[in-house]
Amino acid sequence: MKTLLSVLSLLTVFSAAAEGATLFMGAYPDSIIVFDEAKGQVVDRIRLSTGLPTSMRLSLDRKKIYVTTNDHSGVEVLDAATHKVINHFVLNTPTKRYRFNGGVPDPQDKLFYTVTTEMNKLNDRYEIGKPKYTVIDLAEQKIVRTADIAREDENANAGYYGRAGFEISPDGKYLYQFRDKVVILSTDDFKVVDRIDLAKPDFPGMESVGFGGLLDSISEPGQHISLFNSADPIVHNRVFGIARFDLSTRQVNFTPIGPSPEGMAGLQVAPDKKNAYTVITNGTHGNKRCEFWTFDLATNHITQTSAVPCRSRFSFGMAGDGKKLYFYGAGFEIEVYDAVTLKYERTWDLNNDVTGAGMIVIN
Repeated sequence: MKTLLSVLSLLTVFSAAAEGATLFMGAYPDSIIVFDEAKGQVVDRIRLSTGLPTSMRLSLDRKKIYVTTNDHSGVEVLDAATHKVINHFVLNTPTKRYRFNGGVPDPQDKLFYTVTTEMNKLNDRYEIGKPKYTVIDLAEQKIVRTADIAREDENANAGYYGRAGFEISPDGKYLYQFRDKVVILSTDDFKVVDRIDLAKPDFPGMESVGFGGLLDSISEPGQHISLFNSADPIVHNRVFGIARFDLSTRQVNFTPIGPSPEGMAGLQVAPDKKNAYTVITNGTHGNKRCEFWTFDLATNHITQTSAVPCRSRFSFGMAGDGKKLYFYGAGFEIEVYDAVTLKYERTWDLNNDVTGAGMIVIN
């Protein structure tokens, strides 16, 4: 009987260990590393023929990963289950180059929406164009449509290759761009449908800052939950809060929580949608201080805070089961913290420098 109980206990332990999620992260110089949470180690490496990964995006059905690369302005599509590259191409030509970083596929996985800056090679110089909204046909492997960006939106789209986060409605009719404002666009003609005066929080030194879905865990398809800043029109007092977007109806519910700290990371929502986590920062360089903040999503209240050592640059993520919190990026390690106690647990060595492409978590 004791032997049977011992065997059952071991089976329970192994079964629990096997439940870890799979993490996908961009790595220098030209690959995606696949990390097994249960084993605590890299289990695969996906080579990218188009160069350095700068962003990753999961398809709506969670079966494909879209990767944008830097060397030749490339796009690669990975099968999340087999880790195989199923499509790849570059946009650059001998006389034309593009700069873009990130975007979002349509719900049918046929088109990829992004912002590109075109550079034409002339006899004596390069001619740099203005950023444009861009549609890439994934089957034809080329840009099939561009649209000018309104003058008031040009500066916000001219940052790190137009690195403002996109979301798309489940019916593919609307694009949501999260930046200094939330701008809602029609996918038919890129005309602005609505502007919402909520801004993504700043976080100096944060990898992939303001990159929408890569930093914020989305609770379910068609929904977007994140931290945003808002300011009153009289004294411009900035407060932060949690905003919930219904991407189908364009409805937003913003709940203010308190005065905005100097910087905040993206919001990571636990799978049970009861709790969420962020990292806030105050000060710079030697005076920089970071804290974990835990939110109760039922009440939108902060329930726990804890000081945490932070790197000068890093990204913030969460385990597939929501029980661990991760510091990663701009280095070779993942630092693991317990989501209940907010205490440090261990460091996983990746044996590879990780890019700012973010982290995809698949259970």
